[in-house]
Amino acid sequence: MSFKGSARYSLGVEEELIAVHPRTLLPCGGTETLLERAALAPEHVTGEMTDGVLELRTPVCDDAGEAVGILGALRTELVEVTPLVGAGVHPLARFADVELRGGERYELIGDSLRSLMRQTAHCGVHVHVGMPDGETAVRAANGMRAWVPLLQALGANSPYWYGRDSGLASARSVICNSLPRSGIPRAFADYADYAATVEDLRALGECPDDSYLWWDLRPHPRLGTLEIRALDAQSSLEDLVALVALVHCLAVHEASSPPSRVPGPEVLRELSFRATRDGLDAKLALDGSLRPVREVAYNAVGIASAYAADLGCWEELMLVHRLLERGNGAARQRMNAQEGGLELMLRRLANETANVGATRGELTPVG
Repeated sequence: MSFKGSARYSLGVEEELIAVHPRTLLPCGGTETLLERAALAPEHVTGEMTDGVLELRTPVCDDAGEAVGILGALRTELVEVTPLVGAGVHPLARFADVELRGGERYELIGDSLRSLMRQTAHCGVHVHVGMPDGETAVRAANGMRAWVPLLQALGANSPYWYGRDSGLASARSVICNSLPRSGIPRAFADYADYAATVEDLRALGECPDDSYLWWDLRPHPRLGTLEIRALDAQSSLEDLVALVALVHCLAVHEASSPPSRVPGPEVLRELSFRATRDGLDAKLALDGSLRPVREVAYNAVGIASAYAADLGCWEELMLVHRLLERGNGAARQRMNAQEGGLELMLRRLANETANVGATRGELTPVG
């Protein structure tokens, strides 16, 4: 399994958004019709396994601002066709109200995962960082494992599940962790170890290739990237660009630094659960002790800032501070629901995804 390799630490981003009905803002399905009406190139917007979930894709970019600018423009074009909701799960979607799209890949996944893929559509952000070779990608992946809980806490944006507060900051992460080949993978000795693991899984019959690995991060040999998959879908473009910039810088840090000691898989799993449960209120590991997420995040921004100028994302990285000040998506959903109930919360979620109106301002019609 050869690794394509990238000449620079380039960037690509994919985000999954839920198409909703203009009046009710409930999931509306109809992917094929929506794609036909939008008439956007499939390399920019395509369907996902769950009917009504659209995936927006950037080309290869240099920095976070460029990538998220492209996604923002794609959102603007799509909202002319359908309102969108950017969240890890739709807050009011009903249990098992999921239609799976056809095709050999999706049919295999649906058959093997059964009811797990028919409970709730879940949406994430996938950040690809170009890597020069497979060995560097594995070294970066091993190091990035330690950052996954922080990224989950910062990017949590799915507290409501089936119309109720789940008590979690990211219901999506819990859903994802119920799937096989999910969560934070083990550290790999080298690229050959990673390739051998993929081959061992392939031989079992339900993982034809590495695209069926749903870990929180993975080397992506065909694209020549490290793919970080730990973030919920975001409604706010400002949050999105801050998170993408942070991921970009940390991935380059891990790729260009000597290997460091990372907590074992049991500790990482525990920290990951706490991050997805508590979001910005979690306590995570820092220098051998448990510290509040905000302290861990400021430390991460300090490390990332050494790379931000070269990666062209200094201003975008500094927006992590604003995310910490005003709250992440999960915190704002709860704040809006407390102020005006789930209807107001959902309307503001759709408005923010469309980048119209203010999160705390007057309602702006959608659709």
